[in-house]
Amino acid sequence: MMSEMLKQLQGALAGHNPLVYIHSPEEERIMCGLRQVAGDLGMARISCWSCLNGLDEQPDSQAPAAALQRVVSQDLRGLLVFKDLAPFLNQPEVARALREAFLDGQDKQDRVIVLLCAELNIPEALKKEVHLLDISTPDEEEIAELVQTLNQEQSHAAIPEAAVREIILALKGLTENEIRYVLQRARTRTGAGKDELLDEIFAEKKNVVKKSGLLEFSPPRWDIDSLGGLDNLKSWLRKREKIFSREALEAGVPIPKGLLMMGVSGCGKSLAVKTISSLWNIPMFRLDMNLVFSGMYGTPEEAFHRALKTIEAVAPAVLWIDEIENALGLDESGQRVASHIFSSFLTWMQEKPPLIFIAATANKIQALPAEVLRKGRFDEVFFCDLPTAPEREEIFRIHLARNGANLEEFDFKMLQVLSEGWNGAEIEQAVISARTDAFYEQRPFTQRDLSNVISRIVPLSDTMETQIKAIRSWAFSRATPASKYGKSAARR
Repeated sequence: MMSEMLKQLQGALAGHNPLVYIHSPEEERIMCGLRQVAGDLGMARISCWSCLNGLDEQPDSQAPAAALQRVVSQDLRGLLVFKDLAPFLNQPEVARALREAFLDGQDKQDRVIVLLCAELNIPEALKKEVHLLDISTPDEEEIAELVQTLNQEQSHAAIPEAAVREIILALKGLTENEIRYVLQRARTRTGAGKDELLDEIFAEKKNVVKKSGLLEFSPPRWDIDSLGGLDNLKSWLRKREKIFSREALEAGVPIPKGLLMMGVSGCGKSLAVKTISSLWNIPMFRLDMNLVFSGMYGTPEEAFHRALKTIEAVAPAVLWIDEIENALGLDESGQRVASHIFSSFLTWMQEKPPLIFIAATANKIQALPAEVLRKGRFDEVFFCDLPTAPEREEIFRIHLARNGANLEEFDFKMLQVLSEGWNGAEIEQAVISARTDAFYEQRPFTQRDLSNVISRIVPLSDTMETQIKAIRSWAFSRATPASKYGKSAARR
């Protein structure tokens, strides 16, 4: 079965386009594909040009315009591959030489000039003449062949058969060389299993994304059991745990598009997002919109587009957008301050590759327009309210255990009463403060330490009572409660 790359190359060469622009950073992989396709089509001669060696290492052929003129004057035939010509295309003499080569080759079906470039730079004067191929990274078939080859070369450190399918899916988005290097690095570890291989793959994707400067890797270190309350939300995530797998794709199971969590500040929205990476075993990247709007990476529209293309290149992945109302340039009333980014993002959400899951959070939910909230953008919109008494007890237990407390020494019924109206972040901070006070006095912290700290903290529900009531009223008929104690628990 022919890979997608070979199909693209064959279509371009068989169509006898005189001028083909191949946009890809994988020079070796593309050259192997070109040789294979050229052989299948009977194009025996393949010539290569580079600014160092010239055209087939002929003297005085390093200058790109001179090399292109030589193609016409000597009536060269076959497949002529010009590497790294993109930086020279803005020179008028190079653009003119390419146009003349295109015109000269229109009636010569055995000559194809290929521009093989890592960057995309087509002058306006050539856009109508050039046939563009944007070659993506290896597909699953190519990755499977590469994994099989590496297993045969290093049979003593072969990937376990049971893990091959999951590893292949995780490797999507990496170049052929990146795949080769990441697997070789992982195999240097003694007895490297599936988890070690996945960790190495995630680390490689982190490096790929880091080069963009706009995306931040969020390591999968948060377990869903460390999230107190929010049972409806956790159940929704667990039911989709196996969706991002080869088996689910082969079965035709619809891939979830995204999730929006809104609600009261400090109620676990961001922490819930962080658990997705560990639960689903796919890397997560946070989009820093402050950098997008900073101008450090070009215009905001250009930087935003580049960030989305980068996340597409490392799919499957989770894209985390924190405080989406600010990220998309919306003011308090939902007016679009950065309308171009807003409309581009909505379009991308509809057209994005299926293996990218968007996890978004929002605090100013009244600033979110209907276009964002409607079905089809996100699979589900959850509202995270202040935790109920049983949820507050669960949160206390999690943080007390994390801080080394003896749970038997604490009165959780009393803590439920004392923390009425508190959010999860306030409970966490109270436990940390109590432990800090006890550590200062060089003794284990107790219920008394915790009670003293609680008495000093004024919860957000008191200082922002009006705003929280407004948030609850707005979300009542617009979102699904993240807690099983919410308004729709009975229906479930």
